[in-house]
Amino acid sequence: MNIKVCGITQLKQLQQLDGLNIAFAGLIFHKDSPRYVVGKIFKEELQATDFDVKKVGVFVNAEYDEIIQTVEEYELDVVQLHGQETPELCEQLSEDVEVIKAFAINGNSSIDKMVADYDEVCDYYLFDTASKEGLHGGTGEKFDWKLITKSKIEKPFFLSGGISVDDIAKIKAFKHPDYFGVDVNSRFEKGPGVKDMALLLQLRQGLKK
Repeated sequence: MNIKVCGITQLKQLQQLDGLNIAFAGLIFHKDSPRYVVGKIFKEELQATDFDVKKVGVFVNAEYDEIIQTVEEYELDVVQLHGQETPELCEQLSEDVEVIKAFAINGNSSIDKMVADYDEVCDYYLFDTASKEGLHGGTGEKFDWKLITKSKIEKPFFLSGGISVDDIAKIKAFKHPDYFGVDVNSRFEKGPGVKDMALLLQLRQGLKK
């Protein structure tokens, strides 16, 4: 089971995630996010490190040039597109970096239709909870995972949205042939962008059992 921890804002915590063998760490480059990483972790610091954890840059409706420049400066391994990015942009980016396309899910979502145009241009999908407040992730709310079980998808995907340590049994019980991992954020924080490492360790150990 792969774990992605999103909203990292401290180099020390990125190092701690690496020590916990967390697979993916999300760095948010969307200025409106309370977990905006610029000015908190510096590109020179990342350039001087050698972590096994994959660094994921999270963007919302950013332009190609901005994304690629950030990939190079922060030595990102993956980009996560959390807005209304087109398949064309995903395809363009996928020539240089792995791409996660995120989709906001509500009770009326037809997931197979949502992902159809992205099937050939992304490496992963991420399914998060649609927010009425216009937020792009980090809402702390769940969507109905049954919507996923009814969908073909045919691409490795992350489940996201309001996942906490109380969901360990539910995470382990969830079945889908393309289920790749979970994405966690706000339910594992002491404050915006400051993770509770004890809770993350509890999650990591709980999913190993």
